[in-house]
Amino acid sequence: MSLQQSITLSSGYQMPLLGLGTWKSSDDEVGNAVKAALDCGYRHIDCAMCYDNEESVGKALSEKIGTSVQRDELFITSKLWNTMHAPKDVKIAVEKTLKDLQLDYLDLYLIHYPQGLANLGLTNWEPTNPDGSYIYSDVHYNDTWKAMEELVDEGKVKSIGVSNFNSKQIDD
Repeated sequence: MSLQQSITLSSGYQMPLLGLGTWKSSDDEVGNAVKAALDCGYRHIDCAMCYDNEESVGKALSEKIGTSVQRDELFITSKLWNTMHAPKDVKIAVEKTLKDLQLDYLDLYLIHYPQGLANLGLTNWEPTNPDGSYIYSDVHYNDTWKAMEELVDEGKVKSIGVSNFNSKQIDD
């Protein structure tokens, strides 16, 4: 597969089929990996707020954009975490991601998982009860989706989508 192969999204934008994932990468590793990937021709970088490394990804992107690559050549994906499903939190989450990535817009923003969790702060990714069970929110992902559509209208995001949804959830 060529690094340049892409698919056309329903939004009309082209998404490279091959990208660098940043999950489980430490701050030191991820910055170097992003720069090396861009030097090798990668143009799609996959991130998420809950990976806790978007600031390092952003620093690496800012070092490369304008020197060896232009922003419009890149396709940057991030994901909305489960604790940020409430419509009022969607914009807060994307603004933090954009700030950390040092970008004006995302090419693709995904709902990471369909299950919403209680928002107990930006660093409590998996809120649990004393017995270890998750504390779920009552926000339906359709409400989250509507808030994400507003991000497209505002120009903060070019395309939106879902991750880890099953066919029934997608049909909803």
